[in-house]
Amino acid sequence: MTDNANNNEGTPVIFDGWRSMTIACSLSLIGYSVMGSVPILSTALVVKEGFTDAQVGKIWGNDLLGLSIGAILAAFLVARVNRRYLVVAGIILTDGANALCLWFGNYEAMLGLRVFAGIGSGIFTAVAVTTLGGTTNPVRAFNILVFLFAFSTAFQLRLFPHLTMDQIYWFYIAMPVVCGLFLKWLPARPLSAEELGQQEEAEDHIDNWHVPKFIPVICLVAICFTYINIGGYYTYIDLAANGAGITEEFMANSWTIVSFLMLAGCVIAFLCTRFGLYKPLFAGLVAMTLVVAMPSAGINKISIFVSLFGFMTLWTFADIFQMGMISHMDRSGSMVALMPAVQGLGQSIGPWIASIILDYELGYNVVFVVSSSMTLIAMFLYIGIFLCTRNNNAASSEAT
Repeated sequence: MTDNANNNEGTPVIFDGWRSMTIACSLSLIGYSVMGSVPILSTALVVKEGFTDAQVGKIWGNDLLGLSIGAILAAFLVARVNRRYLVVAGIILTDGANALCLWFGNYEAMLGLRVFAGIGSGIFTAVAVTTLGGTTNPVRAFNILVFLFAFSTAFQLRLFPHLTMDQIYWFYIAMPVVCGLFLKWLPARPLSAEELGQQEEAEDHIDNWHVPKFIPVICLVAICFTYINIGGYYTYIDLAANGAGITEEFMANSWTIVSFLMLAGCVIAFLCTRFGLYKPLFAGLVAMTLVVAMPSAGINKISIFVSLFGFMTLWTFADIFQMGMISHMDRSGSMVALMPAVQGLGQSIGPWIASIILDYELGYNVVFVVSSSMTLIAMFLYIGIFLCTRNNNAASSEAT
């Protein structure tokens, strides 16, 4: 039986079809895998390879910096070049860098190789996220992605402590290759202007998302600040718990549980869509500030579990609304492709800031306070975006 979604790439259904959604979600999950596994990867480099706490923040920070660079490169090309070619280039680059990590494991080499591995991941992740953003209902598409991200993260956080670093690198080499076998499912080009018009007619409009171009730029900056918070907290919370005497067994079990509880964020986000995009996002960012700052007051088994649970739930919750918002603002895909760039940049800056704080021996309590303050900056930026879009909606109503 012929699949209309594959034969008729001139209709919006190509982005909404199950094949397109499957390959886009799979590539996104692989691209975000380092982002989701940073605590275990950091601990693995310290325990298994002998790196210092400050060094691992810089190593994985470089990987996420590469993710940002790769996504920026893809953003310039995603509307002009066959997207399948971009994915192939990204897979070759990331697999090559991960393969070299098998032979060159010293600190200086790792700093450089993780940048190139991240660039490759950033390229195919940006293409995948752009594909999800091109669906008729991007909030639903990103809810599905984040739902799957919870299972993927739980699996990796449970698996990686039992693997050597070489086996982890082989995991990162094999997964993109498997996805490459199904690359025909990925739409090769964006929708035309006529197709975008048809898609817009099919959307359920709550707000007028025809906004000036500086608005989605501010939205990207806000996402970056959110991920500076995520990067600082997520990279070092496991090491901070170990330093406070929390056993590795307790942390391993906690990571598995809270990773599955990330699904709570997806469910809550689904229930909150009736309130629009702004109100749930504001509430989520305020709560995120509190749970990230919580370990600064003292770490014990109860506080660390509550903080982890709140953090993982609110991470997925906030991401769904942030990513859905910018997808509504930019249907061309160029700004959407930059989401992994600002996410990677933020989660790169966060560990670097935290590592500098640790270099000056200011302690993990300062790390968590500084990280939580980044979320407040993001919230104030979103308040500014809300005021601008509200004025835009008012002007549109008067014109109508």
